[in-house]
Amino acid sequence: MSVKRRQYTYEEKAIILKRHLVEREALSDLCDKTGCHPTMIYRWQRALFENAAVALQGGRDSDRRSDQQRIRELEAKLAVKNEVLSELMEEHVALEKAFGAR
Repeated sequence: MSVKRRQYTYEEKAIILKRHLVEREALSDLCDKTGCHPTMIYRWQRALFENAAVALQGGRDSDRRSDQQRIRELEAKLAVKNEVLSELMEEHVALEKAFGAR
C-alpha cells in the first residue's frame, strides 16, 4: 500500500522554518513533531535563502506596477501594428491578384 505524501502550505513551511532557524528547535525534534523529513526542511531552507532578495525588496511594488503598465502599453501598440500589417498584406495580395491575372 502506498503512503500519501503530506502537502505543506506556505504558512506551515514558514512556521516550521521559523521554529528551526529562529527558535533554535532541534531538527530531529521538529521532524518528529511535524512528520516532515529533514531533507525536506533543508530544501525549504535553501529555497528561502535563494529567494530572500525578493522578499526583502520592500518598496519595489511601484516599479513592478510601472513595468506592468509599460508591458500593457507595448502589447497594445503591437496589436495595432499587427492589424496595420495584416491590412497591408491583404491589399498586397489583392493587387498581386489584380495585376497578375492580366
